[in-house]
Amino acid sequence: MTGSLDDGKSKRETPRYDHLVRKHPCFNGEAHVKFGRIHLPVSPACNIQCRYCRRGYNKWEQRPGVSRGVLTPEEALLTLERALELCPEITVAGIAGPGDTLATDHALEAFRLIHRRYPQIINCLSTNGLLLAEKAEQIAQAGVVTLTVTVNAIDPVIAAQIYEEVRFDGKRQQGEAAAAHLIRAQLAGIEAAARLGLSVKVNVVLIPGINDGHIGEVARVTDEAGASNFNIIPLIPQYEFQNHRPPDCQELQAAREAAETYLPVFRHCRHCRADACGIPGKGIDLAGQLYDRPMETFSHG
Repeated sequence: MTGSLDDGKSKRETPRYDHLVRKHPCFNGEAHVKFGRIHLPVSPACNIQCRYCRRGYNKWEQRPGVSRGVLTPEEALLTLERALELCPEITVAGIAGPGDTLATDHALEAFRLIHRRYPQIINCLSTNGLLLAEKAEQIAQAGVVTLTVTVNAIDPVIAAQIYEEVRFDGKRQQGEAAAAHLIRAQLAGIEAAARLGLSVKVNVVLIPGINDGHIGEVARVTDEAGASNFNIIPLIPQYEFQNHRPPDCQELQAAREAAETYLPVFRHCRHCRADACGIPGKGIDLAGQLYDRPMETFSHG
């Protein structure tokens, strides 16, 4: 099955912007080789700490959470302008870090500027979902139409093994209670975004021995919350999980099959950096031409 259940999903209203997924290379397999995207690194801070995540600033690592530096919203707009000159096939401006997009206001301000200047561009925001429910209206008003939420578990016992801490109420919280708070926030945020018509993709980091038997349940619950797409990312061993093995091909396929009972699964993810640019399905990355140029408008701090 591919997410077309007789009850539930067939009765749900199609997301208002679902037609744009046809031109989104990170949501649609056919678009993956036809259209380009740029990731604009404008979000420096994060409000949770995952045990597999280590943010960094360099030119060589090919993984999420890494960029050459951080741009201001105004610099992000100038970067997009230059990117469109280099790659007219770009249809998506995404912000996916290097921190969380909602932990500061930088991403929303960048999207407002981009939407005003380039209304034809698909604005796409990635978040851990902790602040999604309370900021859903602002996200939609900023011109965001597609959204990715990383939900690694919907069971607090499992989630507590993945998240070192969650920051809310002005404190750093740990354990199952903190994990439960994050899960509630994520599901409420997906529901709020779906009600606003946004197309929501759920990302899951597949961690053998921790959440590998839980993927189908994550897909089921996030499908009920309003997600319309699903993506499984194999663990990259680092930080506290640096000695943890990544999933093998059989484990990845089993997880995809479990998720596909409830939601369509995107199978072309490339572990993109927070400053990637180009057509991902063709292996084109123009980030070096964008960010390595000596331009005073770019901030690499």
